[in-house]
Amino acid sequence: MTEEEVRQKLASLRIEHRDLDHAIVALSNGGTPDMLQLARLKKRKLMLRDQIAILEDYLIPDIIA
Repeated sequence: MTEEEVRQKLASLRIEHRDLDHAIVALSNGGTPDMLQLARLKKRKLMLRDQIAILEDYLIPDIIA
């Protein structure tokens, strides 16, 4: 993957992560939430966070000081 492709993928993952956050809040606030669906959304959000961290690490390499 080129750096530009990584940046585009990172942007799309961040958008999906934010959308999941909104979906989780909406599901939680609506009466009796579907706990199974809520757990699935939270798990997906955590997976996205991990993918985002991996791509950010790829773009910003560690510098040994």
